[in-house]
Amino acid sequence: MERPFREKRLPTGESLEKNPTYWNAKAWRSLESALALTPNTRRAKNVILFLGDGEYPLPVSEEGQPGEWVACGFGAASGTYNVDRQVPDSAGTGTAYLCGVKTNAKTLGVSAAAAYGKCNTTWGNEVTSVLHRARKSGKSVGIVTTTRVQHASPGAAYAHSVSRDWYSDGDLSKEAARQGCKDIAYQLVHNTDINVILGGGRMYMTPRRTPDPEYPADPKQNGTRKDGINLIQRWLSTKEAAHYVWDKEGLDAVDENSTDYLMGLFEPKDMKYELNRNASTDPSLVEMTEKAVRILRRNPNGFFLFVEDEVDHGHHSGKAKQALTEAVMLDRAVERAGDLTDASETLTVVTADHSHVFTFGGSTPRGNSIFGLAPKKAEDKRPYTSILYGNGPGYALHNGSRPDVGAVATGERWDYRQQAAVPLDVETHAGEDVAIMAKGPMAHLFHSTQEQHYIAHVLAYAGCIEPYHADPACPVPLVPENRSGSPGLTPHALLAALSLFLQL
Repeated sequence: MERPFREKRLPTGESLEKNPTYWNAKAWRSLESALALTPNTRRAKNVILFLGDGEYPLPVSEEGQPGEWVACGFGAASGTYNVDRQVPDSAGTGTAYLCGVKTNAKTLGVSAAAAYGKCNTTWGNEVTSVLHRARKSGKSVGIVTTTRVQHASPGAAYAHSVSRDWYSDGDLSKEAARQGCKDIAYQLVHNTDINVILGGGRMYMTPRRTPDPEYPADPKQNGTRKDGINLIQRWLSTKEAAHYVWDKEGLDAVDENSTDYLMGLFEPKDMKYELNRNASTDPSLVEMTEKAVRILRRNPNGFFLFVEDEVDHGHHSGKAKQALTEAVMLDRAVERAGDLTDASETLTVVTADHSHVFTFGGSTPRGNSIFGLAPKKAEDKRPYTSILYGNGPGYALHNGSRPDVGAVATGERWDYRQQAAVPLDVETHAGEDVAIMAKGPMAHLFHSTQEQHYIAHVLAYAGCIEPYHADPACPVPLVPENRSGSPGLTPHALLAALSLFLQL
């Protein structure tokens, strides 16, 4: 088709944006790209789910341009509510987008028939994640997160727990321990054969009073397990070609070509914000993602990888620069994973689990720092920042007056806490729909507005993962040669597994 609009050379010094031709041509280029979109209807060998925990709105690059995932190709909106809450938490949402069913807040890997904190309601109400089912199908699987690996979002990939806070057995209630419930760290090692586990959470894996390798003089960082089990050693003892690392040097030294299993735990609890990270001792999200992909992609059956960046905690503390810097890091991880995989056989999905009471406004002019001040003062004759929170620790009304934020270099401080309208110790989640962006095989199945649990079903369908594995278009999994771990299921076993799944 002949181009209806052509850019014209403008006089020197004249802004392109002042000329209608610039906008018409820009729109035509976008339209051309849209017209060229052809749904890839083959099944995906690899599936990567990127989650910006609490990431809202869409991320932008440092230059203020749309991030890598905005250009993914296909998109939809995701309804995030839990069964029992209008405004969700990360456990209920994790169960939705990983297990394919909505459930109650604060619960992991169980249906809404299970009651929060009631151990005996776990049994019979377990639901399995697409990551777990991908491993059963013969794919390699991995988890990468900047939180503790036992946290709500990654925990939904392998755990069945009526409390997201049961990180170690020391966190179980007496009733839960008596009734036989297992903590999330224990389930990490015993429930699913996970090839790559990278994030924080060392203290929940070792016995009480075990010194932390990075902070040996700080007893607050010691192990917390009451059962005396070293889960790291137990995990290593059941694997071949397996490695455990706890710092960047160890991660860098891992040879991905001879490693089938890797556990890297880089902090006692959550990993540090990117702006606080020691780049010489702690790996970045991008570095962890790259190592995971390089290990997982060796499997001829492909892989399933879940990558989470903790945007959420920055928002909870009311520190927008911390949160938005994490969003940029997730964008870079998406880009790096794309460099390392074949887009024609890899379904890449990027989404958030929920939003926050976070706003960006004030009629700021183009070129103004988003962390700066709005151009006009408020009714109280004092300046205000472009970014504000609806509630949280940034509430700053004293004796009827707000502090003068103009006296603070808000744009230069990574730890600046934006003002909030309602005083709370911790800023809250919000209930808006969030974006789903996707590219690769079956990405076109993400369209319009969907419930959040739909995500897990598309991931499973695209990857020929139970219960969608018996489709004639799905290949019979290969048995990886010279690889440890479970082989692929036979066709007979696949049909048996489908029958079992449909009975749940």
